[in-house]
Amino acid sequence: QLQLVESGGGLVPAGGSLRLSCTGSGFSLDPYSMAWFRQTPGKGREGVSFISASGAATKYADSVKDRFTISRDYSKNTVYLEMNSLKPEDTNVYYCAAIRTVADVFDFHFTEYDFWGQGTQVTVSS
Repeated sequence: QLQLVESGGGLVPAGGSLRLSCTGSGFSLDPYSMAWFRQTPGKGREGVSFISASGAATKYADSVKDRFTISRDYSKNTVYLEMNSLKPEDTNVYYCAAIRTVADVFDFHFTEYDFWGQGTQVTVSS
């Protein structure tokens, strides 16, 4: 079964850090551009961070820039989201997603992504 398996969510105080992981199960993530999304009631699904298949290009939402870092480890078939200086407004369910493309662009609608993880809860207390 082809799926993305997420882990690493939890409860942290404001200013704390978490690292989310997303591992491909049953397939290689190498040819996939990867992303982390979160869904806020009333705001829809927000793309938080993106990394190209090559790893050469990344993109961040303004709300997380300079606080979050996306990376990938090809040997572990895993993508990470390092989250620092967390704020209560970062509280959400975070989903990883994969889209098969080698292009270093990220202007895809979320409905175009091929695979989604099950989501992991991040809660930041004030």
